[in-house]
Amino acid sequence: MEEFRRAYARLCAAGGAAPQEAVLRRLRELGGAPGRGRLDLAAQSLSLETCGALGRLLPGAAPFAEVALGDCGLSEEGVKLLLHGLCSNTTVKSLDLKGNNLRTVGAEALGKLLRQNKSIRRLILEWNSLGVWEEGFSFFCQGLGANNFLQRLDLRNNQINHQGAGELAVALKQNASLQELDLRWNNIGLLGGRALLNCLHSNKTLKRLELAGNNVPSDILKAVEQAMDHNQDRQTILSETQNRAYILSKEVLSLKDEKTKQFLDLMDTIDKQREEIARNGRMSAARVSQLQEALDEQHSIMNSLKAKLQMTEAALALSEQKVHNLGELLNATKQEQTSMAERHFTELQQQKQEGADREGRLLRDLSTASEKNLLLRNQVDELEKKCKVQQDQLFQVKQDLTNTTAELKLRAVQAEERLEMEKRRFKQSLEDMESLRVKEVDHMTQHIEASERSMQDRIQRLEAIRIALEEELSQVKAAALTERGQAEEELIKVRNQARLEEQQRLEHLEEKLRLMTESRDEAQNCCLKQKQMVAETQAKANQLSLHADGLRRRLEELQQDLNSKEEEKVTEVNKVKVELQEQIGHLQAERTAQDGLREKIAALERQLKALSSNHREALLDKEGEISMLLEKLRMKEADISRMREEEAQRASFLQNAIMAYVQGSPLGTHSSRK
Repeated sequence: MEEFRRAYARLCAAGGAAPQEAVLRRLRELGGAPGRGRLDLAAQSLSLETCGALGRLLPGAAPFAEVALGDCGLSEEGVKLLLHGLCSNTTVKSLDLKGNNLRTVGAEALGKLLRQNKSIRRLILEWNSLGVWEEGFSFFCQGLGANNFLQRLDLRNNQINHQGAGELAVALKQNASLQELDLRWNNIGLLGGRALLNCLHSNKTLKRLELAGNNVPSDILKAVEQAMDHNQDRQTILSETQNRAYILSKEVLSLKDEKTKQFLDLMDTIDKQREEIARNGRMSAARVSQLQEALDEQHSIMNSLKAKLQMTEAALALSEQKVHNLGELLNATKQEQTSMAERHFTELQQQKQEGADREGRLLRDLSTASEKNLLLRNQVDELEKKCKVQQDQLFQVKQDLTNTTAELKLRAVQAEERLEMEKRRFKQSLEDMESLRVKEVDHMTQHIEASERSMQDRIQRLEAIRIALEEELSQVKAAALTERGQAEEELIKVRNQARLEEQQRLEHLEEKLRLMTESRDEAQNCCLKQKQMVAETQAKANQLSLHADGLRRRLEELQQDLNSKEEEKVTEVNKVKVELQEQIGHLQAERTAQDGLREKIAALERQLKALSSNHREALLDKEGEISMLLEKLRMKEADISRMREEEAQRASFLQNAIMAYVQGSPLGTHSSRK
């Protein structure tokens, strides 16, 4: 404020005039006061130079939000300079100009201020003479009609007559921001009161209108109070509907977010199941490779056994040259061993082929399962698209309902305007008043009844369309549930098939183990037979010791070699037993792992069931909330219709009162005498 005081003094000095001491004193007092947002120069006689300096300082952002210039004795030029500076101001919210005897120039400056300024919300013009000069006041009213920011206007004691009230009524029809208007202690009279009452039918923002001390009849004052109450109720209803629409939009957005979250959770669970299936496939492939390696190792062991058998065959061939009987026996054992080796080799090839066939089957089953999952996902996407389309249709139906209600309101307003026109014609044509009134009232009632019937039929049609859409939504939801059930049944079938294939694989492995044990027993039997044959050959050698004493040592060496080979065979058989036991342990571990996977699959299925049940419950809850909101909307529509009926009754009461007043007036008596 100190800077403002200095700028004021500088501008006055630049203009060649001394600054007013009273103004400087008041600015100094305001600079030290705690409330610096108010420029209070009330009851200070401001000169033209002071008004010019203030007008130069006021444009833009001033350091205060309120300006009080009441009872300052402002001249016409001073007011013009001050208001010209306020036209481009952006901080002043309240302007007080009471008791300044403003006239034509002041009214025109105020009209220009109201046209250009966008920050003033309160304007006090009490104890002025704005209504005396019709041209200036009409310019002021035009500015008021073009303004969309002013909220409170005080025009008490401004000598406003019925013509000025008519100008104000025209401005109020155009204005959409003014909420309070004080017109007490003027000369508005009956005609001005009627004009203001007529303008209230189109103005829905004015909440308070004071008309005391204007010689306005009590019935018009009551009608004005009813219109103000109606505007207040309308604004409260509009605010409530806006809040409810905002809440509904928030709930719809939350529902959409929940649905997207649930869909993402389902997709995550499906991805996890796919990863688990791929992991199981990898584990099965690793196990198959381990089994293949074990079979390869057994094949290498058999090859080593074949090599060892060939060495023994060579040694036996050398002994055959010396002992023919031993050679024949060894040939017989050799043939048997070769047949056994061929059998083992053919069995190993069959096992390899069976393993390859099983791997191909498993890969095919995995591909089919992945394709089914893709198909199910596509079906889920299509169902969600259908749900979105149905939601859009419901939104369009709601918009149609709102449009119909708006049309009803517009028609009610049009009906009210037509009633006002009929009243004017009634006043102008007093001679044919009763006949024209009866005809026009009948015509308007028939038209209103026809419009109400048509609107009721349209509302019933829209209700039928909404019910049909809700039925289609229920059918689509039921279809989605059935398709989901079918998909779950297909998943259960695929899992059962996988379990059966795993059981068959385990049975096949058990059969392989049984065949290996049988082959091991047959090898042991062959070894026993060989031992018996060796014992028989030893007996024959003892019998032939007389003929071949030199061969005994060789036979003993061969026997030692055979014993060592038998020991090696026993050790190898023990190794095979240990390896078989280890394989059996691995298979048992795999079986336990598969049992764990089955338990995980069962837990996942339970989780899926719980999620589906929760989703259904959430959908049912949201449908119940939507139905409650629709019922509330219906109740509000019923309230609106009731209010319309009350307004129609009020209009009829007003019409009856006006008729009674006109009939009781001297004009009515004169027309009756004629």
